[in-house]
Amino acid sequence: MSLPDIPEHVLQFLAEKIDTVPQLEALLLLWENPGRAWSQGEISARIYVAAETALSVLQALQRRQLISIEGEDAAQYRYEPSWDSAGLMEQVAAAYRRHLIPVATFIHSKASPSVREFARAFDLKKDR
Repeated sequence: MSLPDIPEHVLQFLAEKIDTVPQLEALLLLWENPGRAWSQGEISARIYVAAETALSVLQALQRRQLISIEGEDAAQYRYEPSWDSAGLMEQVAAAYRRHLIPVATFIHSKASPSVREFARAFDLKKDR
């Protein structure tokens, strides 16, 4: 697949950290609003997915330490800027704005999320 003008490090981030387009859209939404905490329902409404899907998306992003969670019963989610000292999210956002179809196709062309989660379980064990 030809990917026009998308930096390799952006593609690497997408390959390693993002399993679905809703994950990318939720991450971008939180990144664009760094001073705001979002509920599962608000994320669900903004990225047009079911509440259960939104929860799954948010949990995956939190596991990867891209976002943080506040509270438990009425959980609120925020972008976690500490992982992005190099300003990668700005480049990811620009690539998605300029090349929505190629980025979405790239994400969809990867192995299924369940296969990647299974593989990540082995990565976690190696780190111990």
